[in-house]
Amino acid sequence: QVQLEESGGGLVQTGGSLRLSCAASGRTFSSHAMGWSRQAPGKEREFVATVSWNSATTYYADSVKGRFTISRDNAKNTVYLQMNSLKPEDTAAYYCTSGALWGRGTQVTVSS
Repeated sequence: QVQLEESGGGLVQTGGSLRLSCAASGRTFSSHAMGWSRQAPGKEREFVATVSWNSATTYYADSVKGRFTISRDNAKNTVYLQMNSLKPEDTAAYYCTSGALWGRGTQVTVSS
């Protein structure tokens, strides 16, 4: 079964940091771009970041640029999202994505 499983979410204070991980299983994802999206309560899902298959290219939403860093380890079939200088508006469920495949999400809550 092909799946993505996120971990690393939690409760953090404003200005704090979290590192999300996404473990892919069921097939090799090393030739696919992978990314992160998020959805806050009452809002639509939004793009956060993406990384190309070889890590050569990354893209970020303007709202997280300079604070979040996406990376991947193809040997481990894992993608990461390092989140620094967190703000209350970053509170959301964060989802790992690969094409049309989405994980179940991990909750990030930033307290003010």
